[in-house]
This record gives sequence, structure tokens and C-alpha cells, in this order.
Amino acid sequence: MNNTPPITQLLSAAQSGDTHAMEKLFPLVYDELVKVAHSLRVRWQANYTLNTTALVHEAYIKLAEQDNKDYSSRGHFFAVAAKAMRHILVNYAKMKTAEKRGGKEIDVDIQKVENIIPDEQVGEHILGLHEALITLEDLNERQGKVVECRFFAGLSIEETAEALQISPATVKRDWNVAKAYLYNQLKKDVV
Repeated sequence: MNNTPPITQLLSAAQSGDTHAMEKLFPLVYDELVKVAHSLRVRWQANYTLNTTALVHEAYIKLAEQDNKDYSSRGHFFAVAAKAMRHILVNYAKMKTAEKRGGKEIDVDIQKVENIIPDEQVGEHILGLHEALITLEDLNERQGKVVECRFFAGLSIEETAEALQISPATVKRDWNVAKAYLYNQLKKDVV
């Protein structure tokens, strides 16, 4: 009897080239992806055009269309899903900013970075966070991945550790350093 969880089995099958594995995976991960997307949407209430379902479906399509489906674990899959959601939200924010404000990007309110912007204004602030996160990733790629897992995927410390194959203590340390760095970067942009 195989004790490997079904999600891990399907991820392994997708990695081995099984074209139907991703189709079978979708119902198993759908509820968790909806929770992640809903959490992001709750913090991004300023714009209702891109709803939770649309975000989940767009992210899943991106994942299914990838040639490289090398997911080492369930946590790694959700980390990759977080990156896909981040890119969708950033692209959507850029599009909406261009439409509403003549292409001008919006500065980030520093007070919202303490918990990585936990309020209804994330849609207006995500571009500033994205730019600061790009700078952080250039300096320390792992810290950038920790932010993606914790903020965009809503993974716990332990899930992030599993996804990135590092210790929970390292995740905590990177998370704290990354928040401080992003806070300082965003503060410079506002001043």
C-alpha cells in the first residue's frame, strides 16, 4: 500500500510527463488555492474586477502550461502557485494603474508593511511592494522566496520551510529581515 499523499503522487506523475496528472490535481488543490486567493483578495478589496475564482483559475492555468513541472513537494507546488499569483496580481495592478491613472504607479503606505500590507488597499500598493521585492531578491533570493511563500501563498513558517527546504528557524529569521528590509525600502519611496 502506498502511503504517499495523493497530491504528492500527482505532482510526481506530472513531473514524469503524465499529461493528465495536472487535471486530476486541480480538484485536490482547488480549495487551498481558493483560500490563498481569497486571502489576497480580501486585502485587495479596492478592485473587484479580478475575483478569487479568476485568480485561482489564471494561476492554475499558468501552472498547468509550464513545461517544467518539477514540484518536489506539496509545499513547493504552493510556493510556485504563490509566484504565479504574485505575477498575475502585479500584471493586473499595472494594467489597472495604467487605465485609471495614466500609467503612473502608486507609492506604498509604509504603515502597511508591518504585516506586509494587511488591509484593503493592497491593490493600490502591490506595485511598490513588487519593486521592493525585486530589489530584495537581487540581494537575497531566499528572503524573496520566503516573502512569496508567506505573503502570496499564505504558507505557515513550517510550510515555507518545507517548500524551500530550509529550517523553520531560517524562515523566521529571513521573514523578519525581509520585512525590515521592505519596510526601509518602501519608506524611502514615500519620503
